[in-house]
Amino acid sequence: MDQAPLTATAALRATVASVEGVPVDTRHWINGTRSATVTGTATPTPTPAFTDHSPIDGTPLAAIARGGPGEARAAVVAARNAFAGWAATPAAERARLLRAVADGVDARAEELAAVETADNGALLRSNRRGVMPRVAHNFRYFADRLLALGHEDFDTRGHTNHVSWDPAGPAVLITPWNAPLMLASWKIAPALAAGSTVVLKPSEWTPLTASLLADITHEAGLPPGVFNVVQGYGAEAGAPLTADPDVRRISFTGSVPTARRIAEAAAAHLVPCSFELGGKSPLLVLADADLELAADLAVEQYDNAGQVCLAATRLLVEEPVRDAFLGHFLDRVTKLTQGDPRDEATGIGPNIHPRHVERVDGFVRRALEAGAKAVTGGGRNPELGGNYYLPTLLTDVAQDSEIVQEEVFGPVLTLQTFPEGDDDEAVRLANGTRFGLAATLVAGDRERAARISGRLVAGTVWVNCFFVRDLSAPFGGSRSSGVGREGGDWSFDFYCDLKNTVTAPKGWARHG
Repeated sequence: MDQAPLTATAALRATVASVEGVPVDTRHWINGTRSATVTGTATPTPTPAFTDHSPIDGTPLAAIARGGPGEARAAVVAARNAFAGWAATPAAERARLLRAVADGVDARAEELAAVETADNGALLRSNRRGVMPRVAHNFRYFADRLLALGHEDFDTRGHTNHVSWDPAGPAVLITPWNAPLMLASWKIAPALAAGSTVVLKPSEWTPLTASLLADITHEAGLPPGVFNVVQGYGAEAGAPLTADPDVRRISFTGSVPTARRIAEAAAAHLVPCSFELGGKSPLLVLADADLELAADLAVEQYDNAGQVCLAATRLLVEEPVRDAFLGHFLDRVTKLTQGDPRDEATGIGPNIHPRHVERVDGFVRRALEAGAKAVTGGGRNPELGGNYYLPTLLTDVAQDSEIVQEEVFGPVLTLQTFPEGDDDEAVRLANGTRFGLAATLVAGDRERAARISGRLVAGTVWVNCFFVRDLSAPFGGSRSSGVGREGGDWSFDFYCDLKNTVTAPKGWARHG
């Protein structure tokens, strides 16, 4: 993301802010201590800060320490120095500490939910009931998975093969703003379970719950340097982290252009990368589908104001049921309440930032100018203003148009149709972008659903459901949607170096 210029506001010093009544330390977390000074210089000097604003109403929330190469290097050195001890820590002890982190998340779930909603605008009820419990679950799952990790020994001409997972080293994790703590925990938990140490760089738009998590890991008893947090902009803090020669793994969730830059930096040191990138997922509705279910799933794509990488933003409907489906869909959209995400009645909140809202609106404006029609929405909410964008559905869009091909990452869906019984055309439309993160299919015929889903290019396909994700399953994207898979043992494969030890049956020296 573009960095903000240094201004009088940026001269503020990061200390502790009160957000929704919760004290949040806004300094970096490096080697088990708080830091708001430029390190690696003869005379450490205070680092500048940037202001974090709430997307709900633009209120300034906190002055955040603005890290750069000095902080990035200090954090990697801390992770490097802590690595040998953490890697040698018995699996049972690492698992115990991860469970202690999960307990800490549970204990502070209300505070975490309140701070995250203020920071990124997601619904408070979702953060309370779903997101924060899932964060804790992520840590417990990988604690359990660590203790079950293993591969049966196997024989090669009388020789025994033994596969082991050796911790790889310091891992840099760069996480996005749309689900800050949950997406971070998907990476942090397996990395720590695997015996790797971590440097987390959260998004500059949503840094607050990462800082609270640092407190939780400290209270849980993680040794200094095992988990570190460096805040700041990508060009200033992220770039030196990904180029550091002591880093052994990089996991990034974000945009394709940023992933390319990270891959170039990582290539210099042959550092393996895991990328979860953009999506432009289809939702196919077949003529025999339960249209009530299809409409429910389609409206669900407005979750988090459309700021979900997995969102099925392209509705592909078999022609005979187009009008009936649209009627069900619009009936549900009219019942969505847009407003303050802290209100229980709210169904859709704000987008993250004025700059992002302008980007979303630019996509819609260009589509309308090119001939698309807004069946609902089509602009900012005139009553709420600010970062609130109306849930939008566009029709009369061409397959090769920008609005169909590019990720908008806002509450904007498109509707296209395909001829009755033409599975080839349905698949052609569904696969007709450079992305391949996910796909959703709503159908009544199990065999036809299986045929179509088997041809879809996607890392995850949901049939008659959406966003059901088990941590044991592989997660990632195809094509421009990503590189690699994480989840279950795939996470350990990434955060470890796999080793095969082959032992001969003979040749042992006799002693005694």
